[in-house]
Amino acid sequence: MDNGELCKSLIDGLSGGVCAVDQDRIITHWNRSAETLTGYKHSEMVGQCCKGDVLMYIDEDGGDVCGKECLVVKSITDGRSRSMEVYVRHKDGYRMPVLVRTSPMKSSNGLIVGAIEELCDNSSKVKFAQTTGELEKCALLDPLTGLMKRRGLEMNLRSVFGVMHRYGWSYGVFFVDIDGFKRINDVYGRDIGDNVLKMVAKTLLNSMRRSDVVGRWTGEEFMVIATNVGEDHLSLIANKIRVLIAQSSFSIGAGSIRVTASVCATVARPDDTVDTLLHRIDRLMSHCKVSGKNCVAVKLDT
Repeated sequence: MDNGELCKSLIDGLSGGVCAVDQDRIITHWNRSAETLTGYKHSEMVGQCCKGDVLMYIDEDGGDVCGKECLVVKSITDGRSRSMEVYVRHKDGYRMPVLVRTSPMKSSNGLIVGAIEELCDNSSKVKFAQTTGELEKCALLDPLTGLMKRRGLEMNLRSVFGVMHRYGWSYGVFFVDIDGFKRINDVYGRDIGDNVLKMVAKTLLNSMRRSDVVGRWTGEEFMVIATNVGEDHLSLIANKIRVLIAQSSFSIGAGSIRVTASVCATVARPDDTVDTLLHRIDRLMSHCKVSGKNCVAVKLDT
């Protein structure tokens, strides 16, 4: 086994996703863990430019990381290692948080000939606080998306007010409605519509924290109940959700399916009931749709 084969064998044996690129940013190796993490096979990635339209790294504001501040280019240029959390597009279309670390790759005489990029799954922070088994026992799990059903969300909303009164915690409630979803079903069929729902569900789950509750309210509507979120954070979080959904897509034939979502947000108040909270959310969502969709509506006043 020569040095090149030995290197590839070692890279394939690493638990983290690893990709090697040359000075022109062309991917020369893509290990098995990278395949598992992203859904893309070695044969699909090798030979492609890492700046291409496959993974499309973005930050939480939707900014193009590859075009603006490519870590690989910086490591190749100055020989320093770097790291950054980005949102990668999985082959199934949804966005997922990945910690990227880049290091220069040097030849035997010390010249920089490329870079090694390590991809670490950073989505463990957004798993349900409840286990899947517990949800299934209570019939609270949506079989299509794997998210909590409306019944479970309503139970969580009712418990919010007791916790607020006892401990003084604040809760942000975010409601997400996929824009034009009926047209997706009408034009592409229900199977594609189901794939859109699963894509949005995983993007939502991957954009929130472990302590947050993420669920499917009904049809193409989703809800997030976020612990310790006050009014000053609503717009930032809601816009992050909107951007990550808009930047998610999956391939179909020669094209791709991409959707947008309207997102509204409010805080649960001490004098709220579930009904008054839902009424406020309904009015906010109506405002979103009238404003042209793919937007955010936040209610701060009474």
